[in-house]
Amino acid sequence: MLGGEVAPHWARKAIERRRRLRPIDTLEPDTLGRSEDLLLLQPRPLSPQENVALDDWVAGGGRLLLFADPALTEDSAFALGDRRRPQDVVLLSPILARWGLALEFDDEQELGERMAGLGGEQALPVNLPGRFALLGGGRDDARCKIGAEGLVAECRIGEGRALAVADAALFEQAGAESAIAARRRALAALLARAFPR
Repeated sequence: MLGGEVAPHWARKAIERRRRLRPIDTLEPDTLGRSEDLLLLQPRPLSPQENVALDDWVAGGGRLLLFADPALTEDSAFALGDRRRPQDVVLLSPILARWGLALEFDDEQELGERMAGLGGEQALPVNLPGRFALLGGGRDDARCKIGAEGLVAECRIGEGRALAVADAALFEQAGAESAIAARRRALAALLARAFPR
């Protein structure tokens, strides 16, 4: 997608309307230090050094929008093990615990997309979402609030902020134009909430 060989995902177009994207492969002080905002969507497991760098970056004033889905539902054209394939299960326990959060999953919920309230009139499409819970412990300067029935965690971490969403069905491409339009609205609302101007 980044090479321009396929049509851009609808979400990429929506994000680029608000700001310039700069993809990064690793979370290191050098790459993070040049940004004030970071969007992580279903990231691969982070190395210990990346966990430290991300924690330091957010605490130093960075703003993070994280989509961490414990059960990704969209099919991928890429085989298991292919670096282009999104992680089916997000594995971020170390950094979440550092911020006093746990990501839980109810394996008895029914498969199927539904709309979940984000507060106000805004709704978010979800499919087998996770749920954030407060752990306690972690950083002394991390303060998180859980909202939308556990779907969203908003954290103040040092001088920075993190907005975490426990589902990534928002980024699915299938569906009628009305479904894509609802996803665009939900993404715009989350971007504005995570990265206020």
